[in-house]
Amino acid sequence: MQTLVIVILGAALVWVWLRLKNHMRAVAALRESLSLRRALLRDDLPGALGPQWDELCTTASDLVAEVNRLDRQHSGQLAQLEATLGSLQEAVLLIGPHNYVLLANQAFHAIFPKAGRILGERLELAMHSDVFLRYVEAVRSGRAQQRQEIEFVDTKGSTWVEVTGSIVGPWEGQSAPALLFVLHNITRQKRLENLRKDFVANVSHELRTPLSVIKGYVETLVDAGDDMPSGDRHRFMNTIQRHTDRLNSLLEDLLTLSRLESTQPGLAREQVDLAQLVTVSLEDFRSRPAAQEHKFHLVVDPALPEVFVDPLKIGQVLDNLVSNALKYTPRGSRIELSARIDSKDTLEIAVRDNGPGIPAEDLPHIFERFYRVDKGRSREKGGTGLGLSIVKHIVQLHGGKVWAESRVGAGTSFLITLPLHHTTVPVKG
Repeated sequence: MQTLVIVILGAALVWVWLRLKNHMRAVAALRESLSLRRALLRDDLPGALGPQWDELCTTASDLVAEVNRLDRQHSGQLAQLEATLGSLQEAVLLIGPHNYVLLANQAFHAIFPKAGRILGERLELAMHSDVFLRYVEAVRSGRAQQRQEIEFVDTKGSTWVEVTGSIVGPWEGQSAPALLFVLHNITRQKRLENLRKDFVANVSHELRTPLSVIKGYVETLVDAGDDMPSGDRHRFMNTIQRHTDRLNSLLEDLLTLSRLESTQPGLAREQVDLAQLVTVSLEDFRSRPAAQEHKFHLVVDPALPEVFVDPLKIGQVLDNLVSNALKYTPRGSRIELSARIDSKDTLEIAVRDNGPGIPAEDLPHIFERFYRVDKGRSREKGGTGLGLSIVKHIVQLHGGKVWAESRVGAGTSFLITLPLHHTTVPVKG
């Protein structure tokens, strides 16, 4: 009897152990199916485990199917959102509750190429701007102004953006709200605004000097009446005339620049014998009294073909460059004007002198409006500070390039390249 009891208990233990093993294998299969997000089939279960396991299998499969459906829906919505944001010109940045970047569109990376792979990174590591970080915290606390202009500075210069921030609902299961920022690049507008301010300031300064001189001399003439000696009166009138001419030159150059920068600069192109144009230009300077002691040299490539340019404007370029060389070199200096074929597609015009030269720190700025290497001497010579800027605009309108090479004490060379064949040049707005 005792032996029978032991056998029955042993069989029961074996049966329980087998059931337990099957259940453990079933739990493992269930865990694997959930982790892989695939439906759990009855064939995956080791043996019949009863209706409860069948019900659990069905419920788990339904749950996995629903999770997969929601995941596909979420992925589709996210892809659609990223595609929509990617087509926007404004940069979009989504930041989580702990300043982790959740989303940044293509326009953002265009403005901040150094940000790199910003997704999943903390904002502080990608955006090095205390002003922007303070604005982020102000948006999070609801204290930020609607729009704010922020300057980002790096080794290549400044980038200005107009930022708008708002709080949006929890994103991707986050417990706290996220922050959405729209950044509009206003760097170009800022630069144009600064250029406008500088231009107005420079024009005001340039106009003030001759106007003050004219006003002072006129007041003296009026106060003196007929009692002023004729010699002094004549000297005063000559001074007024000289400064009036300077004002007139300045206004003419300003009008010229305005026309060149307009959407219709008015180029009157025609087939021009450039060799003849260069020769006539230099011969005109030879006959001027101020050039009598200078040594002029003309070097023209005999193979130079006709070019399709505006002869009046190219003549103005030559006049400005040779005139500058004449003004800023001492008597007896050598001035050379040359024209040659530079390549199969371009020709080169050069004006060289052996004068005092231009310091290296001034060379990058000499084509800017009103920039003068020696301000006092330039005004004494009657320059407006706009001649080289006009030269640059005319050359660029013809599809060419202009630059200067110089060394202090060794002279200066202004070089121009123009296309041999006419090309349409887009007008800058």
